[in-house]
Amino acid sequence: MSSPEAAAMEESLEQMQARHRKEQRDLQSRVTSKKKNATKKTRKFVNDECAELERQLKERQGEELRKLSGEADDDDDEDNNEDNEPSQPPPITTTTTTTTTTDDLAHTLATTTLSQQPPSKPQSQPQNQQQPPQQQPKRNRQKERLARRAAEQEAAAAQAAAEAAAMPDRRELERRAMQRAFEAHALREHEIAPDGHCLFSAVADQLRVNGVELVKGEGKGGEVVGGLGLEPKVVVGVVPKVGGVVPVPEYRVVRGAAADWIAGHGEAYAGFLEEGVEGYVGKVRDTAEWGGELELSALANAYGVEIRVVQGEGRVEVVKPDVVGVGVGDGKGEGEGAAKGEGEAKTLWLAYYRHGYGLGEHYNSLRKAEAA
Repeated sequence: MSSPEAAAMEESLEQMQARHRKEQRDLQSRVTSKKKNATKKTRKFVNDECAELERQLKERQGEELRKLSGEADDDDDEDNNEDNEPSQPPPITTTTTTTTTTDDLAHTLATTTLSQQPPSKPQSQPQNQQQPPQQQPKRNRQKERLARRAAEQEAAAAQAAAEAAAMPDRRELERRAMQRAFEAHALREHEIAPDGHCLFSAVADQLRVNGVELVKGEGKGGEVVGGLGLEPKVVVGVVPKVGGVVPVPEYRVVRGAAADWIAGHGEAYAGFLEEGVEGYVGKVRDTAEWGGELELSALANAYGVEIRVVQGEGRVEVVKPDVVGVGVGDGKGEGEGAAKGEGEAKTLWLAYYRHGYGLGEHYNSLRKAEAA
């Protein structure tokens, strides 16, 4: 088998360049494999070994190119001496071009590393030669999943916002209908705190502006007033009085009145309850349980008043006191008359909201517009 020097003597410039590139690729593969398999202890030795292999290959290839260039110069000189006839011009252009090209290639190989490919003329490269594959970056699948999830959430939020924009504003529609009803009945709204006691506070406000006492009489001699279980000498009401009397919030008085009425007429209300009458009465009296139609019926009968509730659609629900349970669940009862033995019943006005408040359903008190 011939040595690299003998092979270089038989090769053309293009063949030598192709062989040099293959040798560089092979050595690069060996260097990569050695460095990949190196341990912490052998890494320095492997790096030095690889550097020495690169240096030796670069020197040998440079020497081969220089020898090939020198032979081309000698052949040109011999051709010039033998052919001196004036009619045949010497191949000066071809010789000069070849010499310059090989010198440039030798200089480039001497100043580059194995990671760089030596420049060559595009026409001298074989058409079927493949470029070395480039290493693709490793995919981060977790990052891709997070990005995909964020995109889905953004799309869902955009869709929800579009649907919300297309839907009618129930709160605004309710507010407009209520305002029209207020104007039609010459009413103005008195705000009640949304604290769970709004129905009873609104009824207390209406009782006061209509001149109806929250409870008749005072607790004397240990008497229990309004079902509140108050101590002796305690007057039910919110206005402190002289004599060591402890005030009670108005809504508690109204809660006690509703609880007493339901407890005393349990057979009329039991069918509307999901629990026993006694347990339900305890919630009405002692907790912040919201009031509804059952409590409206009980209060209308307990105080002998007619309660009118302006609803969100602008309609008015009427609860009358003359029959126990009238108005419960159906909002009917108009034309039934006033409370028995009381003459014409006083009328209390309330506003009932389903969408106007963030905590949910809410009652406000409605006073006459001309009232102070």
